[in-house]
Amino acid sequence: MRRLAFLLLGLAALAVSADEAPPKVRVLLLSGQNNHDWRHTTPVLRDMLAATGRFAVTIAERPDQLTAASFADCDVILSNWNDFGAGKGAVTDWPAPVKTAYVEAVRGGKGHVVVHAGSASFPDWDDYQKICLATWGKGTNHGPIHEFEVRMEPLDHPVTKGMAGFKTRDELWNHPAARPEATVLASSFSAQGTGGADTWEPTALAGVFGQGRCFTLLLGHDASGMGRAEFQRLLARGVEWAATGKVTVP
Repeated sequence: MRRLAFLLLGLAALAVSADEAPPKVRVLLLSGQNNHDWRHTTPVLRDMLAATGRFAVTIAERPDQLTAASFADCDVILSNWNDFGAGKGAVTDWPAPVKTAYVEAVRGGKGHVVVHAGSASFPDWDDYQKICLATWGKGTNHGPIHEFEVRMEPLDHPVTKGMAGFKTRDELWNHPAARPEATVLASSFSAQGTGGADTWEPTALAGVFGQGRCFTLLLGHDASGMGRAEFQRLLARGVEWAATGKVTVP
């Protein structure tokens, strides 16, 4: 009877442990400068991730001042920052130690996620371009904000597995500069009447850099686009995958 009691206590402890929620994914959200309205979009990103109960978000508005310790305290970097068309007084470069710490953090296993133009920086920094997967290139353009179709590509990837295509209203990039090694997870149809050429353009991409998982979502031009449930679902799943390699967000 004593042995049975100990066995039952052990099983009960295992059951309690199994029911405990996993630790929250620590997100370092880069903000403070962007050629888009970061003052409104950054709070949207923070709140939508926090609302899932899966993430704890820290905002860094001066990524040029981050250190190796800053990256050590996070599981995934989420970029809503760029130097695209930077005006007077804007940050146009990061100190060499920051660049080194950034690259080594991702190479060592930290996740990396980009939203919309969050990668439109440092065209001559090769490692940064590899990490960001896609950015605004020489041939990239877009038409007006409009409604378009987004399809999931037929890949058994944790981010998009089980997700259906959807329609959204956002800014659609034509011919983004995507890394050839990146995997396209979702595409958007760009019609001729809205500045496209009746082609499917890459919208969500996944890749790796060293031990780090990278996810890029080119939707999310403004707070309205980010407010759509499909955007939020796709981004949350991408952030979790980049941080952990798994997806539990429905």
